[in-house]
Amino acid sequence: MKIHGITEDEIANFLVNTPGFFERHAELLATIQLTSPHGLRAVSLQERQMEMMREKNKALEQKIVEMIRHGQENTATADRLHRWTRALMLTANAADLPAVLVRELKSQFLVPQAGVRVWSVLDAYRRMPFAQPVSDDVKTFASSLMLPYCGVNSGFEAVQWVEDPGTVMSVALIPLRHGVQAPAFGMLVLGSPDPSRYTGDMGTEFLMRIGDIASAALSRVQAA
Repeated sequence: MKIHGITEDEIANFLVNTPGFFERHAELLATIQLTSPHGLRAVSLQERQMEMMREKNKALEQKIVEMIRHGQENTATADRLHRWTRALMLTANAADLPAVLVRELKSQFLVPQAGVRVWSVLDAYRRMPFAQPVSDDVKTFASSLMLPYCGVNSGFEAVQWVEDPGTVMSVALIPLRHGVQAPAFGMLVLGSPDPSRYTGDMGTEFLMRIGDIASAALSRVQAA
């Protein structure tokens, strides 16, 4: 828009590049009237600036509250992970480790159902529930997972390891291995009746940490 041959951009550039203009013409500030975003009434420039500052402050406060909330959630998650890890470390009898791992995982992280299987175990543990035979397909699938699988339960054999497999709608399947390139020696399954609990677009970094800790703990029952 042009005003007497001068565009609005030119006026804006002049004011930006002439910081002393309103100091020399302070009386103009009191006469400038703007429309309030909260109604049709006219407000002064100073009042409009105050409204803008309040809006910015409110937005900053909301961001701070959100940051605090995320910080509290992260602290709570770290505490749960600490308690779970501590329970594993305090388990003296290696034969009890899988049961403790599953029980504490369900308790600390409110996982509805969970199960674990380990293959190639030491002879002393071959008759234990966690060492029951699994198919070659399960072993191949576990070794093929570079990241935990999260998503709909499409009839995975591993879901049969939990207490009530018929109610599982979504699952997280976590391979147990020592190192990214190593073949899996077991798998941990988390199941939920909520189809949105474990989804394909969720982050897997935390589940990978669960898998690393579980793999380290269960190495005590694994055959060399």
